Amino acid sequence: MKRLLPDTLFGRLFLLVLAAIMVSHLMTFALLLLIYGERDHHGPPPDARPPTEMHAPSAAGHHHPPPASVIIAGHAIRRPPLNFWIGIASQLFALTVAAWFGARMLARPMQRLAHAASRLGASLDQPAIAESGSSEERQAARNFNRMQQRIRKGVEERGRFLAAVSHDLRTPLTRMKLRVERLNDDAARDKLGEDIEEMAAMLNATLDYLRDEASAEGWQLLDITALLESMAEDAQELEHDVTLAGAARPVTTRPLALRRCLSNLLQNALRYGHSARIVLKDEDDRLQIEIRDAGPGIPEDQMEQVFEPFVRLEHSRNRATGGVGLGLAIAREAATQCGGSLVLENAAQGGLIARLTLPRAQD
Repeated sequence: MKRLLPDTLFGRLFLLVLAAIMVSHLMTFALLLLIYGERDHHGPPPDARPPTEMHAPSAAGHHHPPPASVIIAGHAIRRPPLNFWIGIASQLFALTVAAWFGARMLARPMQRLAHAASRLGASLDQPAIAESGSSEERQAARNFNRMQQRIRKGVEERGRFLAAVSHDLRTPLTRMKLRVERLNDDAARDKLGEDIEEMAAMLNATLDYLRDEASAEGWQLLDITALLESMAEDAQELEHDVTLAGAARPVTTRPLALRRCLSNLLQNALRYGHSARIVLKDEDDRLQIEIRDAGPGIPEDQMEQVFEPFVRLEHSRNRATGGVGLGLAIAREAATQCGGSLVLENAAQGGLIARLTLPRAQD
């Protein structure tokens, strides 16, 4: 039954009202047909009826009913006049049009809230929706705007708090680093120095992540092929195994956010896969950038978990390759700022594929 129903609220409302109109008209037609039949069956006595033209009997000896009659259950029932059908058709057309506009008017507020929620999911820096329409529409819009303000305020307060903590921790870390350098024990000095460097890297990554969330970069037309060629050449100069395949037309995006996303994905591939193969796929409505490595891949049940801040897989928790756990989180946040999406996928022949998809709707 659900498969027969339209998928949209507008379609379901329109179908419901249209069904009610059709049922009411069928009931009215049946009632009027019954009334016309009763009048014909229990009409005035023969002497009170006006003289009518006799109809010739058929070959079997039966008389045909009048031309404006039909035979139902052995009784001749008079057909309604043409004006009756015209009136019914006019009412049905008018009510169908009214149902269409009414369903559209009722579904429009839901569509507006859905679009606003979609824009809010992409960025918190969205204008408030207009508080207009009926009282229910105004109340829903007002509550949505208040929710948006509370979410934005909470995110800003969290960012300020973490930024303040990260910034304030730099001073004692610097003092610790200076004191460790004065130690005479080389082994202890090296271990403590590594711990301090790791803490400093975590603080820097945290500040970068918060800075990415708060950034509001403008849209620009970017030569994506030239950008990837430059990044690949820079990595090759450092003796990294990086190749680029394919080309693409320029895309309208946020250049700094896109570069940050690609840089983190490239570093992730080189850190865990020791190589990176960049593949460009240009299509009419979207642009796909795949960065493939030759590493061990990621378990399927942890594909989304690795995008959470400070999450690192068990086999990568070491100072040599583990990182801080913010690289993929920053990459996905940057992809979202560019209006795109970022997903991970294990390659059939081994390794991990990071697929960045950018729409061409703004081009």
